[in-house]
Amino acid sequence: MSWTDERIQQLKDLWSQGLSASEIADILGDITRNAVIGKAHRLGLSGRPSPIKKKPTRGATILALTERMCKWPVGDPKHQDFHFCGKTALPGMPYCAEHAALAYQPASGSKKRDEERNVGAA
Repeated sequence: MSWTDERIQQLKDLWSQGLSASEIADILGDITRNAVIGKAHRLGLSGRPSPIKKKPTRGATILALTERMCKWPVGDPKHQDFHFCGKTALPGMPYCAEHAALAYQPASGSKKRDEERNVGAA
C-alpha cells in the first residue's frame, strides 16, 4: 500500500469527519489502524480526545465541600476555575490519600535525632 495523493485526501476528509483510525483503515482498505495514526501524525492533522480517557472532574467549590471531602486547593484562588480536590478524605484528615501524602511528610533523620536528644532545650 502506498499513500497516493487521492488516499491522503480521503484520509484528511475522513479524519475531519471524526471517524476513528480503525474506521478509516477499514474504508481505505489494505492498511492498518496504526498506519492511519502515523500518517495523520506526520500530516499534522489535529488530535482528538480519546474516547477511552475520562474527562477530569472539576472538584468541589467551597460551598459544595463536606466534612468527608478532600480540601486540597487546586489552582489560584483569584481565578474563576479555582476549586478543591473533592475526593473522599481519609478518616480524621482533611485530605484524600494522595494529598495527605504530599501534606504530611515524615521528619528528616537529623530532625528526629535532634528531637530525641532535646537539643536546644533549656
